[in-house]
Amino acid sequence: MGSFSIWHWLIVLIIVMLVFGTKKLRNIGADLGGAVRGFKEGVKEGTSDKPGDAAGTTHKAEGNIIEGEIREKSKSA
Repeated sequence: MGSFSIWHWLIVLIIVMLVFGTKKLRNIGADLGGAVRGFKEGVKEGTSDKPGDAAGTTHKAEGNIIEGEIREKSKSA
């Protein structure tokens, strides 16, 4: 009584197909798939280490990437 059976879901699917049509549902599925694919590519690009990014200067030493900013020392020490 608390959950829907497979027959309930099939009836809902048939009603949705009758209301929207299979072509429109296919287009929605393709758009959704493209959006997910674009999101995954964006996440992958955001996590990759690229030399010379906007966070600061990048120096390479012994195969490790070291990122940092160059600041002047204060004279009041």
